[in-house]
Amino acid sequence: MILKIDCRHFPGDRPCIYNKREGIMCDNCNYYSPVGFKVLIIKLEAIGDVLRTTSILNAIKKKYPESHITWLTKQASKEIFSNNPFVDNLLFIEEPDLNSRLSTEVFDLLLHPDSSPTSAGIASAVIAKEKRGYLLNNLGKVVPVDSRGIEWLEMGAFDKLKKANKKTYQQIIHEILGFEYEKGEIIINLDKNEIEHRDKFYNSEHLDNYKYVIGINTGASHRWRYKQWRYDGYEELISNLSKRNDTCVLLYGGSEEEEANLILKTKFPNVIDTGCNNSLREFFALADLSDIMITGDTMALHAATALKKKVICLFGPTSSNEIEDYGRIRKIFPNMDCIICYKQDCDFVPNCMDLISAEMIHRKILDAMEEIAKER
Repeated sequence: MILKIDCRHFPGDRPCIYNKREGIMCDNCNYYSPVGFKVLIIKLEAIGDVLRTTSILNAIKKKYPESHITWLTKQASKEIFSNNPFVDNLLFIEEPDLNSRLSTEVFDLLLHPDSSPTSAGIASAVIAKEKRGYLLNNLGKVVPVDSRGIEWLEMGAFDKLKKANKKTYQQIIHEILGFEYEKGEIIINLDKNEIEHRDKFYNSEHLDNYKYVIGINTGASHRWRYKQWRYDGYEELISNLSKRNDTCVLLYGGSEEEEANLILKTKFPNVIDTGCNNSLREFFALADLSDIMITGDTMALHAATALKKKVICLFGPTSSNEIEDYGRIRKIFPNMDCIICYKQDCDFVPNCMDLISAEMIHRKILDAMEEIAKER
């Protein structure tokens, strides 16, 4: 048989990329790479959390260079893995044949760093020689595989422990999964078309006329509305930035921010709206235009971090300590005893995000500008 069914590039039901691109067949292929040590990562949601969990891939590949990595997630996170050389295969929880696939395939190592009962049940059912992270017991409760998972599980159960935590999310998941933590980066690799999309926008908006491009992501998670800063704050901040001829502002957001972003664009001549209906990969490409990104603790934070931007992040109900700064993130949070409450509703007036002033952010922007000027 010519076909080498054990090759990592063989999808099973169609020609591989190299056969399509170069007409190569298995009996004369320099790209042949047999599947060796098989790893399954389970991280279903949310999109921002799936994105920042890609930081574990660096450590996996360092310890198991020849590993074949499959990632089980939701369809909504599919685009995160485009052009990611570390992930060989994607599985989606929505696939109707997922159970039959997982009941047949055998993995050398299962990695499940999430204390979600849904994904823990899947992790328990998967056939793997070794499992790390969290499983579901016979009572239907999430349990750690070993002692490395106790700390994070208890943080999720007790607000006091969550608030006292000083470790970053990246450090925590590395410890849970038994890998050395060396501050591996979150992974986004733009492809040729995405770079062309970015550059086309850059040229059409004449961004070369500006010394500094400041991105402002006005959106936030639907679940955590207090991750979002107030509209009048953005207005005041942009008003301050508008006094500079060498600076422009790019607005980012989703469909819910479309109206507010349009108002800001109309009010200020140095504001450019990147659009609120971009695909995830288009958002990544356009985010790459900013020198400095201002955002709440949301997906845009992790995207800007992966793109190695200077970031100014605003924190209220969630923990700033859990965010790995990589030496590029400046964190702003109010002086309130109740921050890191993880509440979705709040009756405090003013609330934590109200107490973040435009001047606080403006000072951080000036610091970042000074740093950029020295680097150029």
